[in-house]
Amino acid sequence: MSVFVARQAIFNRRQKVVAYELLFRDSPKNYFPDIAEGQATARLIMENQLNLGTRHITSGKKALINIGPESLKLDLCAFLPSQDVVIELLETIEPSDDNYALCCDLFNSNYKLALDDFVYKPQWDRFLKLIKLIKFDIKITPLNEITTIVKSLQKNKKIKLLAEKLETQEDYQLAYDMGFDYFQGYFFAKPTMITQNDIDYNYGLVVAIYAEIMKQSPDIKVISGLFELDAALAYKLLRLINSGVFPIQSEISSLKQALVYLGHDRIKKFVSLIVTAHTAGKKPAELMQVCVVRARFCELIAKRVAKHLVGEAFLTGLFSLLDAILDQPMSLLVEKLPFPDEIKAALLNDKNKLYYILNVVKAYESGSWWALEQAMLLLNIDSDTLPQLYQDAVDWADSYKNNI
Repeated sequence: MSVFVARQAIFNRRQKVVAYELLFRDSPKNYFPDIAEGQATARLIMENQLNLGTRHITSGKKALINIGPESLKLDLCAFLPSQDVVIELLETIEPSDDNYALCCDLFNSNYKLALDDFVYKPQWDRFLKLIKLIKFDIKITPLNEITTIVKSLQKNKKIKLLAEKLETQEDYQLAYDMGFDYFQGYFFAKPTMITQNDIDYNYGLVVAIYAEIMKQSPDIKVISGLFELDAALAYKLLRLINSGVFPIQSEISSLKQALVYLGHDRIKKFVSLIVTAHTAGKKPAELMQVCVVRARFCELIAKRVAKHLVGEAFLTGLFSLLDAILDQPMSLLVEKLPFPDEIKAALLNDKNKLYYILNVVKAYESGSWWALEQAMLLLNIDSDTLPQLYQDAVDWADSYKNNI
């Protein structure tokens, strides 16, 4: 498949290119699509850093990458090599205590931080000791209105200043005369589109990995086995290992070794990155949580009516909303799932034991009491037991929802 990114050059006072800002694109059209900030950043990382790498796109120069509130909270920066990037903190990030702590963590991990579209207010003062670059959008803050703050910031020799959205010779000359260090805008160059080839992977397997890694004692053999079922996922995993983010102490000779090397927390973040990159809006947090509750609810019901199907019931519930998450027909998705026919049949509404268990769960969720009674008759289970089973499922899901 084809993936897209735009880069816009950043120039120094000698009009030499010193870096590029990378801008997410999802088509050959050179404009930012209507998607959530976190998803855009996650996809930029998946499709570029974990493909050929940002250095390939920037010809070895620094890459400025936008990080907004969601990306900062999700720690998506952990997938970017600190030596190759400048983390551009978007203007939508508030100067709160929580965000200050997150920025301190990045600073202490040797990331270079920039403030985008900067508008001064005193709450930013404590952040300035962490910042290497401040960008002023001259359309938002015209140069003739920021003379005082520019002179104040220039007293800090560790902070460089960049004027962006420069469109004319007059814009550039005024910014130059004010002592700006770097320049960006259409006067120099418009963003240039770059198209690359990437490999698509089986999102169903990502959900299966998600389910396994949520457990208190995840089985590394199971996780590595799932990665082995999809060459694209395995490739992304190995690209992560070799992306320059982590120091490699020895050669990696197997997927299991790669997973052990990453460790549980990094694997969780990697799965979270994929989930964020390929589900729209708030779907990862909301629908995935519903899937987990369903999976546990189905499992608990199966323990009472079909103990031999406990594992299958869990997976049936877990994958029951995959079509809604990916906006694709379930009939197409189940073909890519390495599951027994019983699970696939239940997901496609073919009547079997797993289908009836899932129907009980769906009816209970929606409050469809007539449908619930009909489904329970077929399973021969007492409806009085369901409230407690459901609460147990919710409690179980809540106890793990922060794991990813």
